[in-house]
Amino acid sequence: MHIDIDKDVCIGAGQCALAAPGVFTQDDDGYSTLIPGREDGAGDPMVREAARACPVSAITVTEAAG
Repeated sequence: MHIDIDKDVCIGAGQCALAAPGVFTQDDDGYSTLIPGREDGAGDPMVREAARACPVSAITVTEAAG
């Protein structure tokens, strides 16, 4: 799984961190970021829900090739 956060779109609502706190967090400015070592989603079933919960659709989740 590949997770991409569009930093130009993110408004820092924090819905991703609430939905999948084991994968997403917020940086010092309040914007979404991935927890180091969890860039592949770490098997968390809530990653896609976190992407859906984003009010500005800043998160894209795709399946890794291969």
